[in-house]
Amino acid sequence: MKSNPAIQAAIDLTAGALGGTVCVLTGQPFDTVKVKMQTFPVLYKGFTDCCLKTYSEAGFRGFYKGTGPALMAYVAENSVLFMCYGFCQQFVRKVVGLDKQAKLSDLQTATAGSLASAFAALALCPTELVKCRLQTMHEMEKSGKIVKSHNTVWSVVKGILRKDGPLGFYHGLSSTLLQEVPGYFFFFGGYELSRSFFASGRSKDELGPIPLMLSGGIAGICLWLVIFPVDCIKSRIQVLSMSGKQAGFIGTLLSIVESEGITALYSGLTATMIRAFPANGSLFLAYEYSRKMMMTQLEAY
Repeated sequence: MKSNPAIQAAIDLTAGALGGTVCVLTGQPFDTVKVKMQTFPVLYKGFTDCCLKTYSEAGFRGFYKGTGPALMAYVAENSVLFMCYGFCQQFVRKVVGLDKQAKLSDLQTATAGSLASAFAALALCPTELVKCRLQTMHEMEKSGKIVKSHNTVWSVVKGILRKDGPLGFYHGLSSTLLQEVPGYFFFFGGYELSRSFFASGRSKDELGPIPLMLSGGIAGICLWLVIFPVDCIKSRIQVLSMSGKQAGFIGTLLSIVESEGITALYSGLTATMIRAFPANGSLFLAYEYSRKMMMTQLEAY
């Protein structure tokens, strides 16, 4: 049975949501360490020091602060990303004059992923803002930037609405777009090139779970190596805007470089690189297998 665009979009959205869920559950502790080190690099000597201090101050639960909004963020982002990814692939086919069923090259696929990420950024920004603020609430209170911390998702949401209104959820949108659009070109490009390498002339659809996970891990590393400094600026804007008006992208960049040096833009990179393989490998494994299962069910129907 030939699927219509609406059913195809629903399948991509569901598979993306499952992938996003698995990605958060496997990578959340490392993401918490990354955000803490990005926003308060002077408080921690390195990855191990941040892990030990987080554990001693908040216990194991401290690593899972912001898991609720993280799930919302990544499920929303990946649902929209993979749903729009299908539409953007069709758009790229139209632009280059290919048939609707024609296979795209790795470069064309990367371009489609980059276009899709612009739509995903709109879904990601509000939930990412709440997640980052929850993850760094202890540091904001400790550094005297806020008087009393908010420990629940709802208290953070109320604080944003009271202080900045609905548009307050889009603090850091320009830096989110600036990281997502080029970053996802390398993300999908790295994934497709890795799959092509592991397939060695065979169909990519025949790849087993291990090559898929390795391809996903390589995709994650390609993404984060490209976008990490921009992500650091985005985290600062989203977290520090809690204590007052925060400078924009260029202002925050110049402030970090002048006061802390360029290396501060790479605080938390170790945690991100460790997280990249299991989190993104799991994301693509869940996405590919759930999508394949749903497509098989649809064809059988």
